[in-house]
Amino acid sequence: MNAPENIFLPDVQASPDERKIVIQKVGVKAIRHPVTLQTKTGMQGSVAMIDMTVMLPAHIKGTHMSRFLEILQSNHEPISFDSMHDLLKNMLIRLEAEEGHIDMKMPLFINKTAPVSGVQSLLDYDVTIRASSEKGVIRYVLGVQVPVTSLCPCSKKISEYGAHNQRSHIIISAELTNDMHVEDLIKIAEQAASCELWGLLKRPDEKYVTERAYDNPKFVEDLVRDIAVALHQEENIIAYEVSSENFESIHNHSAYAWLSNDKRLTQ
Repeated sequence: MNAPENIFLPDVQASPDERKIVIQKVGVKAIRHPVTLQTKTGMQGSVAMIDMTVMLPAHIKGTHMSRFLEILQSNHEPISFDSMHDLLKNMLIRLEAEEGHIDMKMPLFINKTAPVSGVQSLLDYDVTIRASSEKGVIRYVLGVQVPVTSLCPCSKKISEYGAHNQRSHIIISAELTNDMHVEDLIKIAEQAASCELWGLLKRPDEKYVTERAYDNPKFVEDLVRDIAVALHQEENIIAYEVSSENFESIHNHSAYAWLSNDKRLTQ
């Protein structure tokens, strides 16, 4: 009887394909995998959902699915601008591909200090990291979803008492030319809001948050425009998308705004 390692096993996926149709993205999706993020306060572990795909030439029947996992599990570097470039290049070499994409989504927890009481608590943010190679151009995109408070300027103007506010989700996606901490994007979003959020607040903090929002009303349009101004001033950001969804407290729908800009088109 032949030993298992001596048995010939045909590689069907490497056989020619007669249909001659290119597949732009083929690979593995929704891999749950531990990762390490480099933050301003040090390394933080997280668990990411990861998609890894490559372009499959028209003459090849299938890609090598197992190699994606091998590449990912052999990588022990913290996630950063440089390490994602290296991971992407390694994937292209191992898969013998000219184009490819790696998408990661993970939670990041930041320890925040309440504005008056000083009590500390964790607040979670959803982070996305994308590295891609298309037509010889490698791109790196860092994104984050930031929960904030927004207060309606119109409500404040027309009401005798107070003004309605809502929780908002700001999403920023920034294409970078160099490394950038996700906390920098979070800070831009929170500074543009009527008020930022904290995981834990005491009564003096609630007073601060309420009055801070009342003194700083923002329409959904104001949020995305103010963030765009700040992003445009960042030298490491070459293109960006910004959106805000305000979960209205006096309507059964959300207010929404989205914009994008590519500095390369205006240079």
